[in-house]
Amino acid sequence: MPAARTVPPTGPPAAPRVRAAGLWWLALSALAIAVFAPLPYLLHPLRELAANGGEIAANYAPRPGWVRAALAAHVLLGGLALLLSPVQLSSRVRARFPRLHRVSGRVVLASIAVAGTAGFLLAWFTVAGPVGTAGFGLLAVLWMGFALSGLRAIRRRDVVAHRRWMLRTFAMTYAAVTLRLWLLVLIPLLGGFAAAYVLVPFLCWVPNLAVAELVLRRRSSA
Repeated sequence: MPAARTVPPTGPPAAPRVRAAGLWWLALSALAIAVFAPLPYLLHPLRELAANGGEIAANYAPRPGWVRAALAAHVLLGGLALLLSPVQLSSRVRARFPRLHRVSGRVVLASIAVAGTAGFLLAWFTVAGPVGTAGFGLLAVLWMGFALSGLRAIRRRDVVAHRRWMLRTFAMTYAAVTLRLWLLVLIPLLGGFAAAYVLVPFLCWVPNLAVAELVLRRRSSA
């Protein structure tokens, strides 16, 4: 009787590999934007950025001091929230370093509170006009609302609800990345920054939130 053939291992299934690749993309893209997006504002004054062709800087440079302070708070603390959010979503960090998860979570929530408030104020001065005020203003309100719901859930020790709310919060935080990705696509298609920027106030976060809801629905039905 012939010996049974041994089937060599074929490695992990495709789905976990795809999921891992997606998580790495989210983490690395968030890191890139969190680090490089604030750099121009840290290294150069707004008026210098405006003189060199920065459309956003040109819009905010002549504004009152409190508006410029809100822009700085939004850029810096929004970047910090984006930088730390992938750490918060990591199940390995939660399991191995629970204290790091808690401390980092407090920093993220505080950063979102300040950056979201600043973002809501800035929405009234955006170059995208009324569409921008509506889109960015709603983004700021939902961002802070989701984060607050996540905080309330964990305070009552509802871990499942906390994780669901924080996934929605990350979808809004990640709008900093998707906004720039959309601009990369839309500027060549529409022929300029102004035309492209009118479309991103909703595009930068509505698809993110839709994907987050689909993920949550699949988890609930699994």
